[in-house]
Amino acid sequence: MAPTERSLRERAVALLARREHSRSELARKLAPHAESREELDRLLDELAARKLLSDGRYAEMRVTVRAGRYGNQRLRQELATAGVDDATIATALAQADDESSRAKSVWQKKFGTPAADAAERAKQMRFLAQRGFSMEIIRRVVRGLDDE
Repeated sequence: MAPTERSLRERAVALLARREHSRSELARKLAPHAESREELDRLLDELAARKLLSDGRYAEMRVTVRAGRYGNQRLRQELATAGVDDATIATALAQADDESSRAKSVWQKKFGTPAADAAERAKQMRFLAQRGFSMEIIRRVVRGLDDE
């Protein structure tokens, strides 16, 4: 190993020092630098055992950061893409604020007033759907039923 080259462990710790990573995300980033898959798996197991790497912590962090702008469907898809298992995703989403109040806040920030016609209502509904909110919640927010 050249003196200027960092070890695999140093690379992993440097990445984890910047922000949380899921196990599969960190594996993907480190794979080009690992000599073998076994070496990489051993390192990831060691980091997890030392509690430096945690899918649960990663999921909580992502949900906390992004829940103010996105619905549960979008958050679930992003976490699944990052390799987080379904049980961990469900736990992280359960700790998030109420999805209905988040949708109302996003809608209020973007539009602020009820739709004047069907075309405007459809536009508002599409916007919230793209943000990953469920159709039931979207209908309630756009029709103003969440004011109770």
